[in-house]
Amino acid sequence: MRVDVVFENARVLAGQEWTSAVAVLHGRIVALGEDAEGCSARERIDLGGAFVVPGFHDAHNHMAWFGQSLDEVPLGECKHVDEVYAAIAERAARVPPGGWIVGSGYDQNRLIGGHPTRQGLDRAAPGHLVRLKHTSGHMTVVGSSVLERLDLANVPVGGDVVLGEDGSPTGLLREQAQLLLRPLIYPTPVETLVTAIDRAGQRYLAEGITSVQEAGIGGGLVGESPAELAAYQLARDRGVLRVRSTVMVSSAVLHDLPDGGGFGLDLGLRTGLGDEWLRIGPVKLFADGSLIGRTAAMDEDFAGEPGNRGYFQLPEDELVRTIARAHEAGWQIATHAIGDRAISTVLSAYEAALAKHPRPGHRHRIEHCGVLPPKALPRLAALGLIPVPQGRFVSEIGDGMAAALGPHRVPWCYRLRSFLDAGCVLPGSSDRPVVDGAPLLGLLDMVRRRTSSGRPFGPEERLTAAEALRAYTFGSAYAAFREHELGTIDPGKLADFAVLSADPTDEERLPEALVLATVVGGSLAYQRGIPDARP
Repeated sequence: MRVDVVFENARVLAGQEWTSAVAVLHGRIVALGEDAEGCSARERIDLGGAFVVPGFHDAHNHMAWFGQSLDEVPLGECKHVDEVYAAIAERAARVPPGGWIVGSGYDQNRLIGGHPTRQGLDRAAPGHLVRLKHTSGHMTVVGSSVLERLDLANVPVGGDVVLGEDGSPTGLLREQAQLLLRPLIYPTPVETLVTAIDRAGQRYLAEGITSVQEAGIGGGLVGESPAELAAYQLARDRGVLRVRSTVMVSSAVLHDLPDGGGFGLDLGLRTGLGDEWLRIGPVKLFADGSLIGRTAAMDEDFAGEPGNRGYFQLPEDELVRTIARAHEAGWQIATHAIGDRAISTVLSAYEAALAKHPRPGHRHRIEHCGVLPPKALPRLAALGLIPVPQGRFVSEIGDGMAAALGPHRVPWCYRLRSFLDAGCVLPGSSDRPVVDGAPLLGLLDMVRRRTSSGRPFGPEERLTAAEALRAYTFGSAYAAFREHELGTIDPGKLADFAVLSADPTDEERLPEALVLATVVGGSLAYQRGIPDARP
């Protein structure tokens, strides 16, 4: 057989077995092992004994948001709130008065002094428009120059403007209250989004990522522009959509279609439209908030905060109604639900929708599925739902989550093993830029289950290294209805894979693993350390 390229002298993970080579024709795998070695090829690439695994697939990330954050003031490493103010002051010295200063990645749980305040931002950057994005994406702190431009008399349902002891706003906007900023910052220009998608994709390729699912476009809390899909199309036209992308559409932009066309987008567009590079995926809904922001909807109070059980971002009846209408219209549904109360409501909504309009193979999802009590697990599995937790959360924000929950609820939090044991298909994801999205770091956390302070966090939920890898490859492909072409290295599938320096299925070797090259459609999209590789 004459093929385009043979990648040889490697250890290739094909199913559960290791083989020696992979042959590619027209972007797809056509042969493995000795069959691949025997092919006549236009090009042969010696991988020097490296390990080849399916390309990593992040089932829940925010690519445009991450790409934009690369130009913002990084605050994730700050240990004291005064360090935040110093970083903002440094940027302010280089920005003309009246200009925007945007910082991102702070977490009050890791800051001595707690949340920054408008007064502190005013001192750090007088005369500037300052906006700090919480690492969760569920909160924003703004300075007085921004606050005075907001319509504080009309705070959206599902959010709040936090007040200080003197009754005045601290500058902290939580959940849907962040939409008050829309008249000042929305929409993000399409060209800005194309640049962000390009920059994010370059980072992803360097980490072995070949596919992603973008967790909300077009509107709502995480949407950047009503023309956001156009930005992805334009990025593809220009050759800078570097990873295969499935985009989730915000429920905020769905509407009734004429002549019985159902509930969806104009022209009846819904889940599944697209090709191997860009597809419309689920409709994305928000049920509640975050754990580290203590806004997730809980059945019990947050630890140390009597009376605070979080809240829903939509009225519960509206959430249930939207799930029912989207299901009837044929959408796959991905609902953000973190607190146990929110998850219970979402389970009941899915259950009712499926009872009224049965649909085998729906693959509805619960994004994060953060705090799942034991009694809810059989319900989730019986409904055929896909939980989408983030293993990396345990390391980076696990201490904050534990503090919010108290010890008796930590074993329910961001489960992994329990989902597999219940028969669920488990994807791998990061929610980037909430945490570092490098998949090799995610795999480590799925195996280790320790917080950044070294404390065990639900150790009974640990996975083996092989199980974690399968989640970040096959499991994510399954969650996007793409397992027939992605997620494993098999003949007929797209030739997307990561070339690693160590065996990622070996728990002892996993910490050593580095990405040496990334192949998309049989072409080297990124490489380092492969002498015979030519991108």
